Amino acid sequence: MGRTNPTYRDALRGLESEWKPMRRALRREYQADFDRLFDRGRTFADAAGYANPTDPERALLLSLALAHEVELRRLRAELEVCEQCDDRTALEARDERTTDGGADRE
Repeated sequence: MGRTNPTYRDALRGLESEWKPMRRALRREYQADFDRLFDRGRTFADAAGYANPTDPERALLLSLALAHEVELRRLRAELEVCEQCDDRTALEARDERTTDGGADRE
């Protein structure tokens, strides 16, 4: 790769350039999201380049799917931590109510 085939990074730059008109047509609020897609595609450029795909668009799509899976895993772990904190807070509040309730009755 590199001598006979363009590198994946070169192909990715070409794809990004090819899609520039779409980026310009997007509302400003979505342009950063568009850019982030290509940034995520570059995240796995080493692996995609090693695979030497005949169709770099497929490698880009797989890289994007992988980046989304990584982000979902991170968010799920973060959510689990938050849920555990909520569970502990709920248990502590219940314990406080139980303790306070018992003191009021005596």
